[in-house]
Amino acid sequence: MSATRPVIALTLGDPAGIGPELIARLVAEPEQFAETHSVLVGDQWLWEQGQRQAGLFTQLPRVASFAEARQHEGLSLMLVESVAQQDVTLAEEGAACGASTLAVLSRCLEAAQNEEVDAICFAPLNKLSMKKGGLGHEDELHFFAEKLGVEGYFCEFNTLGTLWTSRISSHIPLKDAAEYVTQERIIAASQLIHDSLKLAGFERPRIAVAAFNPHGGEGGTCGREEIDVIAPAVARCNEQGYPVEGPFPADTIFIKARDGEYDAIVTMYHDQGQIAIKLLGFKSGVTVQGGLPIPITTPAHGTAFDIAGQGKADVNPTRNAFAIAKRMGTNLRALRLETASA
Repeated sequence: MSATRPVIALTLGDPAGIGPELIARLVAEPEQFAETHSVLVGDQWLWEQGQRQAGLFTQLPRVASFAEARQHEGLSLMLVESVAQQDVTLAEEGAACGASTLAVLSRCLEAAQNEEVDAICFAPLNKLSMKKGGLGHEDELHFFAEKLGVEGYFCEFNTLGTLWTSRISSHIPLKDAAEYVTQERIIAASQLIHDSLKLAGFERPRIAVAAFNPHGGEGGTCGREEIDVIAPAVARCNEQGYPVEGPFPADTIFIKARDGEYDAIVTMYHDQGQIAIKLLGFKSGVTVQGGLPIPITTPAHGTAFDIAGQGKADVNPTRNAFAIAKRMGTNLRALRLETASA
């Protein structure tokens, strides 16, 4: 087996949602796992339930550890016991589901700390269940960052095909968003998405920075953040070797990006980018957890309790999420091997 191929951890997501069905659909496409040593981590009963929901059944070799997974081509299965079937009610939030999600992800994150995996792709989570199950963070990204000992800047990226977005603030009240418009956060977000795009295979990332105020502040008559903060941050990025452009009015920059002029947009608050990306293609979006030691991806939609267990889940966003994890994990594996041999 090739040491240059990445180990990618794959999880079933929230036990009460559509995650198990989605993973069963993905696993039924063995070509997705070519050139990898991937490992599905989850409870046996839940994996079997997901296959029944999808009406697709796949035999996988079993492994006892992530290290053993490197001895298998394609996908293998590592069973864990994280939740009892009788403690899960389909399509309902619950502490048992949240605790299960946290336990499985913690197992994968521990492997990441030990460099036993090169990427993680997880099926949709439910934040309320996770908080009921013991999550003490505002979201899973902050949980990942603490587990992995991240001290620098991190943020979610939302992607749609070749278009990526980052943001300088995330799950905060809109009334507080202006406080986050600082040169330091804009520079950090711009540099982070540039480096992440490079890891994802973009040779020369083209990055635009959105304005904060309507019409880009209209020359300072409708807010001065563009003049006093954003433009100077863009200039500093370029001085440091990060070619970014802006600020551009947020109501038009996505049109240029849609038409292929840019690969990424740095947005000033959560919905500024989220609304545009979801309108452009909600059924294809992927969330990438940016600023972590390894790539972690997931489909951008949620647990979809309204269709859980009905065999209706669309695998395309999960397929896209795994493809990004595979691409980034492959490049990270190559960098690790290069560093080790230097």
